[in-house]
Amino acid sequence: MAASKAQSFLITGANRGLGLEMVKQLVESRASTCRLFAACRDPDAPKSQALQDLAKKYPKVITVIQLDTTDPRSMKEAAMKVGAKLEGGGLNVLVNNAGVLPRGDLLHTSEQEFQMSMDTNLMGPVRVTKEFLPYLLQASKASTQPGMSWSKAAVINISALLASIKLVPETYIAHPAISYRISKTALNMFNQCAAFEFTKDGILFAAIHPGWVRTDMGGPNGEIDVVESVQGLLKVMGSLTEKENGAFLDYHGKPLPW
Repeated sequence: MAASKAQSFLITGANRGLGLEMVKQLVESRASTCRLFAACRDPDAPKSQALQDLAKKYPKVITVIQLDTTDPRSMKEAAMKVGAKLEGGGLNVLVNNAGVLPRGDLLHTSEQEFQMSMDTNLMGPVRVTKEFLPYLLQASKASTQPGMSWSKAAVINISALLASIKLVPETYIAHPAISYRISKTALNMFNQCAAFEFTKDGILFAAIHPGWVRTDMGGPNGEIDVVESVQGLLKVMGSLTEKENGAFLDYHGKPLPW
């Protein structure tokens, strides 16, 4: 992973899959230099046990936060808890990772699935970013580093290759997932708009495709495992500068077509 001095991270969907592996790799590589806020919808559920075990192992580094990205009240309470823990230090990195993946084509995707995809995959990151924006601004203003980086302030939106409009003819038959595609394409637009809006404030935004990963969401036929994906994601995240602000990249750092 690229050398970096990023101090504070908030990761949504941190109880399993990519989010859990991200927490694990970050804490194992920099336990003495960072603070991790691992957020998930239900921290007390059996599926969150691995995260709780990790938090018990690193109690001075990891704080498990209850955060439902579809519930504004939950997010406000989470922001208050994180703010109290930050003690005025600001938040360096927000990773919008939580998401859902309905797999159907147009004829086999319900209106409820479209609504769920948009609410979780688009509005979730929008809500979380707006709620934690004061802490990101605080971190950016406190930084003495020039330019943009995750050591200063950054929002990483976990996107998908399926968000690419250009690649639909190549990918749709094998992976229709129409509601997921639309929500992630909208997420990319949010990422681009926010990057433009907050350039003046020094907050970097990037949308990154983690690869087709063997997780509960990606399924057993994925091309890579979570360890490889997160290793790539963290390397890319740590290397981002103002040149990549607003970019749509894969986990190798390669630009993807819009």
